[in-house]
Amino acid sequence: MADTSSRTDASTDGDTDPRDLGSERGQMMLAGASDSSDRSKDKLDQKTLRRLAQNREAARKSRLRKKAYVQQLENSRLKLTQLEQELQRARQQGVFISSSGDQAHSTGGNGALAFDAEYSRWLEEKNKQMNELRSALNAHAGDTELRIIVDGVMAHYEELFRIKSNAAKNDVFHLLSGMWKTPAERCFLWLGGFRSSELLKLLANQLEPMTERQVLGINSLQQTSQQAEDALSQGMESLQQSLAETLSSGTLGSSSSDNVASYMGQMAMAMGQLGTLEGFIRQADNLRLQTLQQMIRVLTTRQSARALLAMHDYSSRLRALSSLWLARPRE
Repeated sequence: MADTSSRTDASTDGDTDPRDLGSERGQMMLAGASDSSDRSKDKLDQKTLRRLAQNREAARKSRLRKKAYVQQLENSRLKLTQLEQELQRARQQGVFISSSGDQAHSTGGNGALAFDAEYSRWLEEKNKQMNELRSALNAHAGDTELRIIVDGVMAHYEELFRIKSNAAKNDVFHLLSGMWKTPAERCFLWLGGFRSSELLKLLANQLEPMTERQVLGINSLQQTSQQAEDALSQGMESLQQSLAETLSSGTLGSSSSDNVASYMGQMAMAMGQLGTLEGFIRQADNLRLQTLQQMIRVLTTRQSARALLAMHDYSSRLRALSSLWLARPRE
């Protein structure tokens, strides 16, 4: 009996309760899970901090952009105010200013703005047409498809000359000044547009190889264009000389009332002479359109497409040059 009791006590003391083991394992698992959760929270906190930092940086840049934009608006407002003051001083110094004159000035300004907007839309559509034409050439499209695109481009040029004709009636000086063009384009401006003869010279190297008949046709077209341009240029010189003589006739520098009638007569005559400017613009644009149409007749469909694309690329490079020039660093 004593041995049995001893073994029983030993057995009782040596055994461990299974529930205690399960409890320890559970605590260890909970501790591990807690560590994993802490690490996950750390990662989330780091991501949140990075995101907050990025948001703060984006907000800072946005504030800087807004500040620069506000400053640009303020500068534009100051320039506009200065221009208005200069215009007001010029009006006060004028000899013959009336409400009808102010109204004509306003109408001309509105006409120039309307033309600039129309020309901008025309240029945007032309860019789309040129992209389509370039894609067709690169894809080796057939002559039928190319002809449709070429005819569309030519119709678009006809639309430009129609827009310019209407604009010349409102403000012919705006067209002559070329303010609707970029600075580099204005260097080559002639009577509100490009010189047809110079354009043919530029395109000649882009259209090779050409047949002998085509070479003769392009050369003849170039000579004809040059002669017409010379005639128009001489007409403009004669107009300028005649206008100068009209304005300088009589006594200059005198404000005597005796000269008022003479002055009014000079202004009336000068206005009549300026009225011929619209005709010069129309004739120059007709020459440009006719040169393009005859060039298309001399060339094949594919050559015509290449010629129109070369014209577009040349104009685009002039506009790009203007942008680079205006953005150049200044000392």
